[in-house]
Amino acid sequence: MALYSEKVMDHFKNPRNVGKMENADGVGEVGNAKCGDIMKMYLKIEDGVIVDAKFNTFGCGSAIATSSMATEMIIGKTVDEALTLSNKAVVEALDGLPANKIHCSVLAEEAVKAAIKDYYDKNGIAYDRELFCDGNCAHCHAHDDE
Repeated sequence: MALYSEKVMDHFKNPRNVGKMENADGVGEVGNAKCGDIMKMYLKIEDGVIVDAKFNTFGCGSAIATSSMATEMIIGKTVDEALTLSNKAVVEALDGLPANKIHCSVLAEEAVKAAIKDYYDKNGIAYDRELFCDGNCAHCHAHDDE
């Protein structure tokens, strides 16, 4: 059995929606210091629907593939639908990842959520902080004193 599925290799070699987006409605950047992967996700949102998504990822092939697949999965979805995107769904859509690369799919999920959170913050939209944090992330607790 090959280490990576054909879909992972395709999204790595031919990533969809790669690049920077000018005037994005939401931008999220996440990273994993252990592996060095950094993902930046850009969203264009109209009437509550994600009409475009782009990404820039510095990292391994799995990080690029999961970023690419995540953008494909959220374009055309409502913001609420995109918030339900899970790393497991990204892995399934890619026909699997090696166990030591699952963290890449977690980063893709977190990048989407970070971009949506940025959109909410920029537009003064109230949200439940629990949607964006499992209680262990520093960026969610940066304003706890406020």
